[in-house]
Amino acid sequence: MSSLRFWPALTTPARRRLAGGAALVLTALPLAACGSDDADQAADGSASTSSAGDGVACNYEADGTTSTAKMPPATAAYDGPVQATISTSAGELTVTLDGKGAPCTVNSFLSLAKQGYFDDTPCHRLTTYDALKVLQCGDPTGTGTGGPGYTIPDELDTAGDYSAGTLAMANTGQPDSGGSQFFIVYADSQLPPSYTVFGKVDAAGVKVVEKVAAGGTSAPEDGAPNTPVSITKVTADS
Repeated sequence: MSSLRFWPALTTPARRRLAGGAALVLTALPLAACGSDDADQAADGSASTSSAGDGVACNYEADGTTSTAKMPPATAAYDGPVQATISTSAGELTVTLDGKGAPCTVNSFLSLAKQGYFDDTPCHRLTTYDALKVLQCGDPTGTGTGGPGYTIPDELDTAGDYSAGTLAMANTGQPDSGGSQFFIVYADSQLPPSYTVFGKVDAAGVKVVEKVAAGGTSAPEDGAPNTPVSITKVTADS
């Protein structure tokens, strides 16, 4: 199994980008995903896609790596706001998921949540740059290289609003490369409009993340949070 390493400190090219200053780091929130052998994939194991029913058809692509996660249903189950809770060791984050603007991403996120994929998983990355303040989670391995075994099609808003409370998908820097890893923006940040925004964390939840961020990182401005925080469970109101 091979996986892309996306944490900037782990690769020489990214290390050079970091040396160039924070403005260049704004493009460095990529996500690596691992593949799944699950029967929920298409018969050839390559994708899960369908146009059945009234929901949006989602083209999830297996990425050739292994994972215990099942691929989500091929038709999005949500077409409007979905209330959910991300319970963490630091406190609860109440979120509103955007099932209308990002139906395939929300479909995947809640499918993984129902499988317990996020249970007892660390938030492995914190950035504290002036223009980029996010907490990144969703990798059960805690290494920044893990994923669910498939990728999600991008659902992008060209406005590129990454204000405080934004919940968005990380990616490898390539189109349609999101998986399970996501980030929570805890202060207004500047990013290109290439990260799928799929929800909003409420003000109280943002304060929870702010407290984690106040503890700083293991590396200057970009590393593991000094205040360890883990997701205990993700649940959706239904």
